[in-house]
Amino acid sequence: MAFAKRMLGSLRDYKTQLALAVRLATAAVAAYAIARALHLMLPLWAVLTSLIVTQMSVGRSLKATRDYMLGTIGGASYGGAIAMLIPHSGEGGLLALLVLTVAPMAFIGAVNPSLSAATVTAVIVLLVPAMNHANPLDSTIDRLFEVAVGALTGLVVSFLVLPSRAVSQIRVNAAQILELLAAAFAELLAGLTRGLDNDALHRIQDGLGTALTNLHAIGREAERERAAHLSSGPDTGPLLRTIQRLRHDVVMIGRASVVPLPANVQARLARPLAEVSQAIVGYMRMVATSLRSGTGAVDIGPVDAALQAYAAEVAAIRSEGLIRGVPIDVAERFFALGFSLDQMRQNLNDLDRCRADWGEKPAGAKG
Repeated sequence: MAFAKRMLGSLRDYKTQLALAVRLATAAVAAYAIARALHLMLPLWAVLTSLIVTQMSVGRSLKATRDYMLGTIGGASYGGAIAMLIPHSGEGGLLALLVLTVAPMAFIGAVNPSLSAATVTAVIVLLVPAMNHANPLDSTIDRLFEVAVGALTGLVVSFLVLPSRAVSQIRVNAAQILELLAAAFAELLAGLTRGLDNDALHRIQDGLGTALTNLHAIGREAERERAAHLSSGPDTGPLLRTIQRLRHDVVMIGRASVVPLPANVQARLARPLAEVSQAIVGYMRMVATSLRSGTGAVDIGPVDAALQAYAAEVAAIRSEGLIRGVPIDVAERFFALGFSLDQMRQNLNDLDRCRADWGEKPAGAKG
């Protein structure tokens, strides 16, 4: 029983991935059955297309379907025109047509990656008639039908079978990034007492850049869903921009941690910095929990109090002249730390407003 509970808990952590696996399997089976029922020449392409357009979220499926259909129509039209309009015979002629087909389509795909399917489609339309002694026009029409069946099947399955909305994925991914930021922030502040080398800084912040890139991609998918009236919810822009700025704050604090503070300054700031670390780390983790659940109030008051206490201690240290005479790089990092924490205070206040906007899941929202 204990093992079963652990397995069930592990599966819950991957429910989005499991839902995608179910959608992919459903799309493949449905596309194959429909292609066979319609007596399409190559059901394989309907199945492959359904797998390509069935994505992690509805918004991503919409984009994949649009891009793949545009690429297919363009590639099939060009490849069919080349095959029908330019007479050729023998292997040499076919190779020359292959170059004439691939080069322009590959260039277009390189300029506009959303049309990358055009190259493959053009080659299929050109070569299949030569291999099967079929009519190029029939090959073009068959290819368009096969892709249309696969694309529409994948899109319908994305809507109907365990649909996943990008808005819900933003909640989960934003929460994960806030937890990563909280862990990095805690370790960086602790490094002020011992200093951190570049390898340690990279290790602490490892994965944040990739996670933010993924979050912004999901944000574009969420806005695509909103534009198509497929989901509701707050504007994703403010939350994503605020998290990006918090990441910049953590980077700046990391640079300030490369050189440890003087021992007498460390002694004075040890307690205020510990309170700042505890308050900010706790706040970001509570916001992460609130974003995941869509419920729960979070009090930012302890963060403001801790930062005010730190600012007061910094003012006292400066008035007593404890920074005078220290190396220039140490003084610069001391003041950079204060500036970064002040910026972080503003960004955490923005995060609090975003959390309020995202505080409740819209009715009917699905994971």
